[in-house]
Amino acid sequence: MIAGSVAGAATILPLCNRVLAAPEQAAPNQNQTAPFPDIQNHWAQPFIETLAAQDIIAGYLDGTFRPENPVARDEFAAMVRQSFNQEAERQLESGSVYEDVPTDYWAAPAIEEAAEMGFMQGYPDGTFRPNDSISRVEAISTLASNLNLAASAPSSAEATQDSADTPQATTPTRSARRRAARNPFPFPLALTYFMAPVVASPARVQPQSPTPAAPAPSPEAQAADPQTEPAQSPTPLTINDYYVDADQIPQPATENVLAATKAGVVVNHPDPQVLNPNRPATRGEVAALIHQALVTQGRLEPLPDDTAATNYIVGGS
Repeated sequence: MIAGSVAGAATILPLCNRVLAAPEQAAPNQNQTAPFPDIQNHWAQPFIETLAAQDIIAGYLDGTFRPENPVARDEFAAMVRQSFNQEAERQLESGSVYEDVPTDYWAAPAIEEAAEMGFMQGYPDGTFRPNDSISRVEAISTLASNLNLAASAPSSAEATQDSADTPQATTPTRSARRRAARNPFPFPLALTYFMAPVVASPARVQPQSPTPAAPAPSPEAQAADPQTEPAQSPTPLTINDYYVDADQIPQPATENVLAATKAGVVVNHPDPQVLNPNRPATRGEVAALIHQALVTQGRLEPLPDDTAATNYIVGGS
């Protein structure tokens, strides 16, 4: 049984809810206008609307966006494929590369390109596991690594998993890279579970004004007083300074998460100090992450400061 189509008898009925139709049937609704009816007053609404206006993301055929749906690996591949124009790091074989991703699978072109760009990788057993959810730390670390937000980082957030479950790069064998026309993917997947409803937005906490530093003593004063020590540079912030649950971040992903945080890519709702790194990322959360990553690239303008959603952006300048 092909895992990418049916992941086992227990999931046959849930997967029947997925729209695995011909491309013209899965095309976005061109008459659909923003906002999507189900993102009204949602905390991620500004991020989603901006990406939709740029044809980077699209809603479902019924006109909804479903921001609280968790994101599967195939959906994430479609989102990064549509969002970024990274040079290929490897060339994949022609035809179906992963045994659980048939050539006619709706996300096959996106999975191939995301893998070639280095955003996604397959597993040692030859599968891609397109229906598996992607965690928040995987999404954040993948963006940080492949967008060069960290000086040195693993090639994928999935390197945080055990070796038996760690996606592996495919050996380059194809000389010419195929690139499909980039039309916004509609994300026709209705996954088998939903995230809990978002809670009310907290008031934004304003940082305390720093205490004015005392003037540094002159060299003459230091020479006169041997006890005087030279002024110390501020200690760089660590991951623990940003998140109360930093201990839950897999160690190999720490550097990438810190780099993404300092770059202003990470968006945490409802509490900016709670990362929830191992929880499946939702469509609204991934939209916010991609929006912020595009801001760091200079491809999108930052949200206005008076936008409520900016309360949940962590770090940045």
